[in-house]
This record gives sequence, C-alpha cells and structure tokens, in this order.
Amino acid sequence: MRYAICNETYGDWPFATVCEHAAACGYAGLEIAPFTLAASASAISPVARAELRRTIASAGLECVGLHWLLAKTEGFHVTHPDPAVRRRTAAYLGDLARLCADLGGRVLVFGSPKQRSLLPGVSLTQATEHLEEVFSGLVPTLEATGTVVALEPLSPVETDVLTTATETCRLIERIGSPHVRLHLDVKAMASEPLSIPDIIRSSARHLEHFHANDVNLQGPGFGDVDFVPIFRALNEIGYPGWVSVEVFDYAPGAERLARESIEYMQRIAVG
Repeated sequence: MRYAICNETYGDWPFATVCEHAAACGYAGLEIAPFTLAASASAISPVARAELRRTIASAGLECVGLHWLLAKTEGFHVTHPDPAVRRRTAAYLGDLARLCADLGGRVLVFGSPKQRSLLPGVSLTQATEHLEEVFSGLVPTLEATGTVVALEPLSPVETDVLTTATETCRLIERIGSPHVRLHLDVKAMASEPLSIPDIIRSSARHLEHFHANDVNLQGPGFGDVDFVPIFRALNEIGYPGWVSVEVFDYAPGAERLARESIEYMQRIAVG
C-alpha cells in the first residue's frame, strides 16, 4: 500500500517542513487541503504552484491531490436550487481540478458536507439530480486535466446527501465517467449498517481513494477501530491507490499523529 498524509494535520507548519517531516516518517504522498494554501484556488499564481510542486518533489513525495475542496469558501453549493449557484460551484471545482493537476496530483476528494446538504424546498431526489448535473458537467475539465473526482459518502451526522457507499455508487454509475469515482473514509463507513470490509468489497470497482482515521477523529491506531480486517479487504480487492491519513482531532500533536499512524499501518500490513 502507498501511504499519504493530509497536510492540514500539521497546522501552521511551513509547507517545506511539512513535506520533510512526512517523508521522514515514511509517507510517500501528500494530500492537500486548498484552504491551507490560499483563500481561493485562483489566488495561487502559476509561479507559486510550480514552487509548491518542486517542494513536494524535493522531499521525495508525490502530490496525491486535494480534499476539503469547499472548506472555508463562500457562495458554493452543489445541490442549491438556484442553477447559477450550481454553475458557479462547478466552475470553482474546475479551478480546483486545474490546481490539482498543476501540483502534480490526480484525486479531488469531494466531501464538503455543508455544501451538499439539503436546503429548504429541495428534495433528496432533486439534490441527486443536481449532483449528477454538476459532476457530469465537470467531466470535460477532469478529462483535460487528467484528474478524478472521488465522491465521499459521509455519515448522517455530517450531511443528509450521499450517506452510504451504495447510494454514492449509484450516482457514480448514473454519471458513467471514469473520472468520477468513489472515496471511502473509515470514520464515515463506521456509521453504516454494513461492516467496513463488506463496504470495501461491495464497492471495489468504483474505489479510487481511501482515508484512514478512527471514529474518535484521530489517526489509525489511536482508537478502537481494528484496521486488520480493513486492510485485509483492501488487499483482497487488489486496491492500488493511496491510503491517506486524515484526522480531525489534533490533540496528540502533528508529530505523534504522523509518526504513530504510519507505524501502526505498516505493522498491521505485514502482520
């Protein structure tokens, strides 16, 4: 398996230091939250993009791609009843796809629960139609940039749209593009009635990307989730992608989260 870590884990560390520490821990990839770079993708100049890409490569890392795509932005929503808002959101996702490609990445993880949840007067059926419209319309940009949007099912605590892998896979099949695929997150899958290994097996043909974390919002190995059967299922389906550490509770500190998460994953992967 190829291990990566999300850069916001490191808080306000300098970007070069983040890359150096991640590489020293044994990670091969870095996944980037755009808000850690600038308030808007368009604010990152071509020169700055090239420098970020060189910094990642100089540390011996690959850029996995982007996540937290719409975090800390305003005016975007993929299921909004106003077509103008949806068009504006799709255009910004296109900007993010170009940023991703410029940094050397491939995957754009679409979680963004607040920017997809149901708004007054919008039914779940309508929201799903809006999602299909936005991401189908994004496909030409994804094709041109060589990037993939990986749609992320999230728990009902976070959103009321795309709350299961099965529901998300149905939407992916409706869109019917190899550039729109599935992202799975351990914390989110823990909310489903199916076991996490069963979700992995049942959605294997759509799976593009994977986040490792615990229901306690910390890294793998920091809580009660047993990753042994999870990694076994990933191996069974021949998953070729990244396993990226994403945490939300940074209390243990960036150094410990980064180091102990990968040590745990490496230990159980060979166990």
